[in-house]
Amino acid sequence: MATSGTTTFDLDIDDIIEEAYERCAVRTNSGRDLKSARRSLNILFSEWGNRGVHLWKVALHTQALTAGTATYTAPSNTSDILEAYISSSSAITSTTSDVSLTKISRSDYASKNNKGAQGQPSEYYVDRQTTPTITLYQTPDASTFTHLKYYFMERIEDAGAYTNQADVAFRFIPCMVAGLAYYLSMKINPQLTQQNKMIYEDELKRALDEDGQRTSVYITPQSFYPSGN
Repeated sequence: MATSGTTTFDLDIDDIIEEAYERCAVRTNSGRDLKSARRSLNILFSEWGNRGVHLWKVALHTQALTAGTATYTAPSNTSDILEAYISSSSAITSTTSDVSLTKISRSDYASKNNKGAQGQPSEYYVDRQTTPTITLYQTPDASTFTHLKYYFMERIEDAGAYTNQADVAFRFIPCMVAGLAYYLSMKINPQLTQQNKMIYEDELKRALDEDGQRTSVYITPQSFYPSGN
């Protein structure tokens, strides 16, 4: 039996909108309807930012460190910073090594009594403003600690032109269409809203469950020794 031999299936924004309208039992070519649907799709992408980490949107950023500077601005498309480490260089051995940093809360950072002290950073605090910043503690001595590297979660790109494809991994195409159908049904066919919501949540849960890293986990039981008393 012959097969296509391709694995490139994707949908343009207008195809996504058309499929979502069909799930609402509506067919439309109205420019106003298309604009409304694209707006709803962008809102859906924003809502996904509250649903956890999407692996296809995790990127690595390298920031050159400046001696005496603790706070650095993340890229403008940053949603959150997940993991961070610094690179230290040795003039003696001409080698570079990476040291992992611990993420702390705003309260933990506020409790530090000497934030300006320079040395080897061991912790970082993320201020999640519109454009997040990352603050190191201790403040780096850039003669030894030259670069900060961190994995951050990018925002999903806007839908843009109707001929674009969505900035979404293929695993999320079903729940993206289902989510848009749910959003549109609230506007044009409320009788289908509950049905479309259930389908959307089911599709999204499967996609989020699949969007994980398969690694080995080792669990070691803690031993307790009773006293002789």
